Amino acid sequence: MGSDKGCTAEQGAVNLGPIAIIIPAFNEAATIAGVVEQCRVQVECLSPRGRVFVVDDGSTDETVALARGAGAEVVSHGSNRGVGRAFQTGLERALRCGAEVLVNIDADGQFDPAAIPLLIEPITSGRADFATASRFKDPALAPKMPRVKRAGNAAMSRLISAIARQKLADVSCGFRAYNREAALQLNLWGSFTYTQESILDLAVKGLRIEEVPMQIEGVRAHGESRVASNLWRYGSRTLQIILHSYRDYWPLHFFGWISLPCFLLGGGLVGFLFVHRVVAGAFSPHIWAGFSGAGLFALGMLILITGIVGETLKRIRLNQEALLYYHRKAEYGPEGIRDSGFDSASSDS
Repeated sequence: MGSDKGCTAEQGAVNLGPIAIIIPAFNEAATIAGVVEQCRVQVECLSPRGRVFVVDDGSTDETVALARGAGAEVVSHGSNRGVGRAFQTGLERALRCGAEVLVNIDADGQFDPAAIPLLIEPITSGRADFATASRFKDPALAPKMPRVKRAGNAAMSRLISAIARQKLADVSCGFRAYNREAALQLNLWGSFTYTQESILDLAVKGLRIEEVPMQIEGVRAHGESRVASNLWRYGSRTLQIILHSYRDYWPLHFFGWISLPCFLLGGGLVGFLFVHRVVAGAFSPHIWAGFSGAGLFALGMLILITGIVGETLKRIRLNQEALLYYHRKAEYGPEGIRDSGFDSASSDS
């Protein structure tokens, strides 16, 4: 990350509305000061009312002191709750301060804050509600990383693309930007991570998503990622979050796919029994196939009915989320809560 990068001539001419940069951090003393300093440079270039929030997720090193010393407003959880929860805390604080553009960036130094103007361009130009940096959309910019990690990212992207019905090359990158409408509508549940769930949540609500190809470091310069250090753990926890979102927002598809093997196997067994009856002239000794097939078919119907009930629950959930959206909009106001009181001294909680 180039710490000597300042405003360009083009950036100096930009005068956005309030912009907030959210930096979740857990024991990132080696990099947090540099990330904050460069984020503050970009904020000063882009918006006179910009804010930089560091959400300390229970750090036990000097992360908090270094972040505050570099000029960030620090919000402390006091204990480790997960990067997903840290992002949600930062999102709330950014909305309360009236941010019109919200940028999320990791604290480990893999992302260059000087790329923030490029990242937010789809939002400021009105093309997108949500923009995410993409490490793999342009093959020429793909970073060097372990093959297993690259394969895992590709598999995850294909899965999310299939569910969201939008082709995406990188769904796990933590360098993202949201307009105020997208941030107000975002409703997340996962505490382990937020990257895939946020895409699915915004996709089901019809918000515009755009990937911004850019060159990003493939590995951390210091330490290990608390989220992806164990690939098996990361894969299983992330898959749980994705499946929960798929179940809640696309229940008929979710349960329909589960019921399909029951219908196919049940129908196959019943078909086998009738073919045997035609050939042998009797159901015996394969009557078991009829009972098994009928049982599987009934199980498939029960699973499919669960999906139909889920569609009703989905409508209720979407109505509740719409009410939550209007509640947030009223609570935070069109320009947020001006007298938020969130400064580097009082924002620890």
